[in-house]
Amino acid sequence: MAGKNTKTFDDATFERAILEGPVLVDFWAEWCQPCRVLGPVIDQIADEFAGKTTVGKVDIDANAALAKRFDVSSIPTVILIVDGKEQKRWVGINRRESYTDAISEVLDAVSSA
Repeated sequence: MAGKNTKTFDDATFERAILEGPVLVDFWAEWCQPCRVLGPVIDQIADEFAGKTTVGKVDIDANAALAKRFDVSSIPTVILIVDGKEQKRWVGINRRESYTDAISEVLDAVSSA
């Protein structure tokens, strides 16, 4: 359920990924209907920001420890992580621009530094 530029994170790949620049992470599950609605939006964002921001998904059923670590109690939950720290969190389905604007702000701040 991931697009060509959308990474699939698990316990083994997550740590390194969140230290390599801004990362947008979608916590989801196969059985979650709102997650299925949001999935294509996340894939579009991954395509749009390819090479600038890592965009990935964490299946909470297969990676419960990651969901617990980030205190994910409702899905979909999308978290923007910068330098290994949570910058912003969205719960439920939000407008695409909400995610892309937040990513653009982080990228602008990084390029200005």
